[in-house]
Amino acid sequence: MLKTFKFVLFPTLLGLGFAFIFLFIRHPESLRFYVPEKPKALNQSHLSFANAVRNASPAVVNIYSESISNQPRSLRGQSSVKELGSGIIMSKKGYILTNYHVINNADQIIVILKDGRQFTDVQLIGYDTPTDLALLKINAEHLPEIPIDDSFKPQVGDVVLAIGNPLNLGQTITQGIISATDKTNIAQTRHTRFLQMDAAINTGNSGGAVINTNGTLVGITSAKFKHKRNLEVQGIFFAVPYSLAKQVMDKIIKYGRVVRGYLGFTAEPVDSAGRLLRDYNTPMFGMRITQLDPLGPTWAAGLQQNDIVIRIDGQKIVSMQQTLEQIANTPPGNQLKFEFYRGSQLQSMNITVDEARL
Repeated sequence: MLKTFKFVLFPTLLGLGFAFIFLFIRHPESLRFYVPEKPKALNQSHLSFANAVRNASPAVVNIYSESISNQPRSLRGQSSVKELGSGIIMSKKGYILTNYHVINNADQIIVILKDGRQFTDVQLIGYDTPTDLALLKINAEHLPEIPIDDSFKPQVGDVVLAIGNPLNLGQTITQGIISATDKTNIAQTRHTRFLQMDAAINTGNSGGAVINTNGTLVGITSAKFKHKRNLEVQGIFFAVPYSLAKQVMDKIIKYGRVVRGYLGFTAEPVDSAGRLLRDYNTPMFGMRITQLDPLGPTWAAGLQQNDIVIRIDGQKIVSMQQTLEQIANTPPGNQLKFEFYRGSQLQSMNITVDEARL
């Protein structure tokens, strides 16, 4: 057996040796060991937001407004007040969202597109002072349209870009991150919430677009709320979320103004034991009624102070802001079913929504 194995092994090794010599002489590259190439280092193109800007910037316009003051300036008679801002083309029908303070009391509004087209016959469709938003309309063809994704929800930490015309320098891009998504203590109204970010906003940015890195609209910038109490702060700027701006725009298109529901009560969030929520990591159980408008619908329906409301129209109460928006978005004349505890007894009643008078 051993002799047979040696007889077979020797010719095999000899054949392998000749094959190696042949390959070494004729095809030396085939004998090289494969070494994977090192991955290329990241360069600036990997961090570029050029595609996002390219998608969104054509729909961001410059807005110039001028109002004539009848109060004499010295002896020169009438004087003019000019405002600078930005706007966003929301649809190919020519609807443009901007800030109300940009066109407030304007006698002349001029819209200039990025492609150079200029419009002086600008129609004011409507406005909403609580959110500082206004809707304009121009008549033109082949209008660019801002990319929109109704399912997108901004999150803390998202990178965003602000596009506008600060200080009339021309279209300018600033970049930052979102640091809060539901700021409600900035304006003196319960109907407004803001995105907080550190993308720089200056005069002229008002009404411009805040987009994500895909170029999708996230919010509408508002320089009006840039500084609270006139403090010179850095890295804190605000924008109206797209979801809220869309609600305002849709109502203005439908009614010519923003119609909000009103029930006439104030409340505070409580936990399952009825205690006021101070630790907001604790889930919200409901809201305790603290005050009632004696001329409001809730008073007329029989709701009382200290009642703890846990559901409205079948929706569990999880945040005060969400509840306020639910009521505000209910058309006047419709009814909402309130489920609440009065003491230890669970009760329910239907309350007819009235129209808010702002």
